[in-house]
Parts: sequence; structure tokens; C-alpha cells
Amino acid sequence: MKALVDAAIGQRSVRFLIVGGGAAALMFVLSYLFRRIGIPPFAGSTAAYAIVFVIAYSAQRGWTFGGTHSHRQAFPRYLAAQFGCAVLSGLVGYMFTEILAAPPFVMSAAVTATAGIGSYVLSSRWVFARAE
Repeated sequence: MKALVDAAIGQRSVRFLIVGGGAAALMFVLSYLFRRIGIPPFAGSTAAYAIVFVIAYSAQRGWTFGGTHSHRQAFPRYLAAQFGCAVLSGLVGYMFTEILAAPPFVMSAAVTATAGIGSYVLSSRWVFARAE
């Protein structure tokens, strides 16, 4: 069993999913809590994203991708990708709350899914893409 777990963790895609899943869970909890305490959805979602950003960049660069990308290359790209995902998440949070009148749980799920999918696509294909 240990060998199977070690083999799975040895794959970048699995490590990305672990880090991304942890970041998504944290994003979900923070965006939900911020909304429940009355923070407007756009502000709460983007604040949650900022907190998760620091943790996720460090883990993705260092653990998922082995720290082979220079900060000079990876950080600006990660920042740009996550800024775009944060704005998109804020818009999704606003749309689900203000336009669709969705409850905080549904809004948080939509924000989390949007952020996760966008981040995966941009990180794997641009930010931490393997040099060819």
C-alpha cells in the first residue's frame, strides 16, 4: 500500500491535485465564512483568493513542480494567472449571489470550481509548463 501511495505522490498531476484540492478546500471555507459574516461576495471571494494564493504558489512551485522554475519566470506568470482567476471568481460570486440569489454554499461551490479549473489550466499549460 505504501508503495502505491508513494508512486501516486511521485506524479506531478497527483501532487497538483493534492495542492489544488487543499487550496480549493481552503478557498471554499474562507469564501463561505467571509460571506456568512457579511463581507460582500466580490470582496470576500477575492480576499479568500489572496490568502490561498501565497500558500498555493509556494506548494505548487516547491512541491508539485520541484522548484525548477525560477521565481523570475514563474512568479509573475502565477501572479497574472491567479489575478485573472481571482477577478473571475469575484464575478462568479457576485453573479451567483446578486443575480441568481444563490445561497452562500452554492456561491462558494461555484467560486471554488471556477478558481480550480482556471488555475489548473493556466498553471499546467503556461506558468509551470515544462521547457521544450
